[in-house]
Amino acid sequence: MAWTEIESEAELRELLGEVMPRAATKDRPRLHPRDREWLAASPFCLIATSDDTGACDVSPKGDPAGFVHVIDDTTIAIPERPGNRRADGFRNVLKNPHVGLIFLIPGRNETLRINGRARLVREAPFFDEMIVKGHRPRLALVVEIEQIFHHCAKAFLRSELWKPETWNPDVLPSNAKIIKEVQTVTESLEELERYYGESYKQRLYG
Repeated sequence: MAWTEIESEAELRELLGEVMPRAATKDRPRLHPRDREWLAASPFCLIATSDDTGACDVSPKGDPAGFVHVIDDTTIAIPERPGNRRADGFRNVLKNPHVGLIFLIPGRNETLRINGRARLVREAPFFDEMIVKGHRPRLALVVEIEQIFHHCAKAFLRSELWKPETWNPDVLPSNAKIIKEVQTVTESLEELERYYGESYKQRLYG
């Protein structure tokens, strides 16, 4: 069967219909007190970026709940923790400051979305407020909020994401086995299993 592509917003609207009034008016340009409460309760977010050619990246960030530092009603900061040093999203921000964020609260089906412009900061007084387990971030992503709104629960309800009875983490091999199969690595499978084992948790901040 041939594909039928949608090539205009008019075609899209014809298929989906018009935006519901509540959805059309829900975004705002600054944090509401409830948004601050949401950020204080969220231990995890996704950060979407793209470079100057449009090539995209989505990166997860996580820490104890409240890890996002609220600077003021239009500015937040997200600390960077030790990772694999690819810095895909950060390199994108250097070329294109536009970012999209989604903040999750475990067990909650709604999400908080923030769109805005970001910059990388390597030092600021508020870094002292983002210390976790003695680790002070080496840099932070500072986001100037342009749009913020709460997203509905339907995706989480359809996927049953928070229902433990639907979880099956062993449906795929271990991370070490997957890496050994899909990447060119010098380590043996046993070495990778040890690296991604219990000691991996001890290296989260160092």
